[in-house]
Amino acid sequence: SPPPHKPFILCTQNDSVNFTIIESSADFKHLSTFNHPKNIKDFDHLFPKLTHKTIPDDIDIESNKTFIFPLLALQVSVFPGHGVCIGITFCHLMDGISCTHFMNFWSLIHRRGDGVELKPPPCFDRDILKDPKRLEEVFSSYYFSNRKTWKDKSIVGSKTSEEYVKAITVFEKEEIEKMKRWVLSKWIKDDEEITAAPQFLSKFVVTCGFVWAIMIKTMYRNDDNDDERIENFFFAGNCRENLGYPIPEGYFGNCLALHHASLKRKDMKGENGFLNAVKVIEKAVTEMKNEPFKDADEWMVKYIKMFEIGNIFSVRGSPKFNVYEIDFGFGKPVKVETMHSSRVMSLAESRDEEDGLEVGLVFKIEEYEYFCSLREQGLATFTF
Repeated sequence: SPPPHKPFILCTQNDSVNFTIIESSADFKHLSTFNHPKNIKDFDHLFPKLTHKTIPDDIDIESNKTFIFPLLALQVSVFPGHGVCIGITFCHLMDGISCTHFMNFWSLIHRRGDGVELKPPPCFDRDILKDPKRLEEVFSSYYFSNRKTWKDKSIVGSKTSEEYVKAITVFEKEEIEKMKRWVLSKWIKDDEEITAAPQFLSKFVVTCGFVWAIMIKTMYRNDDNDDERIENFFFAGNCRENLGYPIPEGYFGNCLALHHASLKRKDMKGENGFLNAVKVIEKAVTEMKNEPFKDADEWMVKYIKMFEIGNIFSVRGSPKFNVYEIDFGFGKPVKVETMHSSRVMSLAESRDEEDGLEVGLVFKIEEYEYFCSLREQGLATFTF
């Protein structure tokens, strides 16, 4: 049969999700502690790999054949006498909300057995999404014009060298509230600010603004040569509630809008870097809520160019995913990690601090202590 004209999900009787069980000799306690950097390579063996194939087999990916993306792989790593690690790797199959929905369903079956009913039930109906701007054609055209990159995108693993470490830092509720109050007080005092200060700031906005600002200061602490350069903060926002029509709560797939905020590097490295970062992120989030698919036909070209240039910092995850509520019958997880490269922050609700946040970051080894110092200095200034 001829190759498809657009990507589709293939489900057959003989097809299944790869599920692997391994035994790990790594230090469970070391890997599961917070506020302590770990070599990024220490995590490589804990998440499953995706393996692609083509129809027919053994053909050149750039030829006119069908390339099958591996959509999902699962792995359980057993640490004898200590615990287990459950890893999930997926490729464009679902967004973070759907991933959490899947993990909750799997854990529910594990706790209670077959026959349980998940509420809300998953909804796989793609026809409920309207496409007045014909974005499917735009994305499909770009997708197929980049066939040669598909194989590389299906290879999952740490591409970061051993000079990098990963750490999770926790922001307590009171620290976040202090940041909010400080920003609003400074925003109101800024006589040159045309845009009125918002009545409310989310913890997403202030935490992302704070981390983005001090990461830029950390990365360019000894470099003043390109301070006029534009830095971008990239985020993908859930738009299930911003489409103007109802989407089932259990919609399974992707329902995201891509947006970004921009600042000159010098405006982030200065004393008002945090305030400036919060202002542009707040503006971008508001625009996303009001018009989630604005300029969506330009997303692919624009954001890929940003990533290639390297002047982009992005966020993954959300405290709304409630990842620590996933319970396979062992109680809530000791720790949840999201694997990513440098210039990315992961975001999740805090396991132990109510209304707190966990932020995961990847650093060069020499950057970690500098970042921690800036973090503590910054938080110490938010006093009233």
